[in-house]
Amino acid sequence: MQEHLPADFLHTPLKLALPPEASGLVLHCCCAPCAGAVLECLKANNISPVVYFYNPNIHPRREYEIRRDELIEMCALFGFEYAVGDYGVSEWLAAVKGHEDEPERSTRCQLCFDLRMLGTARFAKERGINLFSSTMATSRWKSRQQVDAAGMRAMQMTGVSYWGQDWRKKGMAERRNYLVREIGFYNQRYCGCVFGRLNEEKTRALHSRKNKAADPLPPSGDGHEVK
Repeated sequence: MQEHLPADFLHTPLKLALPPEASGLVLHCCCAPCAGAVLECLKANNISPVVYFYNPNIHPRREYEIRRDELIEMCALFGFEYAVGDYGVSEWLAAVKGHEDEPERSTRCQLCFDLRMLGTARFAKERGINLFSSTMATSRWKSRQQVDAAGMRAMQMTGVSYWGQDWRKKGMAERRNYLVREIGFYNQRYCGCVFGRLNEEKTRALHSRKNKAADPLPPSGDGHEVK
């Protein structure tokens, strides 16, 4: 990650404000690439959230540490308070048990969101903050409908209001990709969990085999194609 911000930092395409009854905001963040444009937008709109990293789904442990440390570094660069929840991988595995072989955007993902959103809402309640949100729906791998559903369930269970936002609209997706390039965030190739990683590896292997099958045979030593 770069140690400086781009010259056009805070030139966010989205204007917004917290609900008037909000005592603050806890923003659940899954990783720096998904959080960058969202945190820039909040800062530009004079909103100072507590950034909360609670992601027991991330595998392996080294990957978890890389994403955690990258987000902490970004919070320091942007000037935001942060907190880190328990890794809790055993709890996460128990939550998604029986759904290991399902694809992305399946029931497994919904259960994963439910666990992380509930943990975020409980953290907000402990801090005396009555509003929470998440950057998870910025990812191309994830369904905003599933994320919002998890947020609403967590709100019903804790009494902490969920602030659902479409962080992809009005140029935010393009801004996300721009900041990833300009600041040099570590940009992972899979969402986070061991099952998602295996699916990604299978997909890449399949594409590799298809590409090799489509390639023409190499030329023979005399300059003519092998027939």
